[in-house]
Amino acid sequence: MRGPAPPPRRTRGSPWRDAGYAALDFETTGLDLRADAVVSFGVAPVIDGRIRMSEAIHQLIEPDVPPSPRSQTIHELRPQDLAGSPRLEEARAVLAAALERRLLLVWFADVEVSFLRAIFGGRVRSWRRRTIDVRNLAIAIDGAPTSVRNEMGYALTTTARRFEVPVANPHEAFDDALVTAQLFLVFADRLGASAGATVRDILRTARPRGRRPWRSST
Repeated sequence: MRGPAPPPRRTRGSPWRDAGYAALDFETTGLDLRADAVVSFGVAPVIDGRIRMSEAIHQLIEPDVPPSPRSQTIHELRPQDLAGSPRLEEARAVLAAALERRLLLVWFADVEVSFLRAIFGGRVRSWRRRTIDVRNLAIAIDGAPTSVRNEMGYALTTTARRFEVPVANPHEAFDDALVTAQLFLVFADRLGASAGATVRDILRTARPRGRRPWRSST
């Protein structure tokens, strides 16, 4: 099965509100791609600058390997909770449709990009080109030197509370995707949306290179 098609290239020059996004979060049996697998995913679409709850997805997956004890303490999904859920091969079509032609919103892109590549194939660079690391937008807003950033920490829940975004169920795939989507909307507004920011502007700011956010005329 092919992976979800990326958004058209012309999307990059569009105002950010005109693009379609999918906030995505995986919960897994661990972080070793050679041995671990996805146990759930959540997708929260952002269309026309709004979260479209009618298209949101929360899907449990029965993995080929059981969740590690440590992962169970994080996402609280036990083997018995996952038993009878679709296998990844069955759920891939649902995930592909949710991501089709949409930019991806994730928190700490390395994890999601790695698992997307494991699920659908393709090059890491191709996945990264369509991915906005919302964590890096938070860092751009703070504009703090590396030493201060490390002290502050940028865990999803901690950052959400700092920006007054509600968190209901930390480490539940859909709630984490929803929080990521809400933080993206907060950050896009703060980083110059009123100045006509484009998708390209956001992608550049979200690159993990310490880039400064684009200038706003306000």
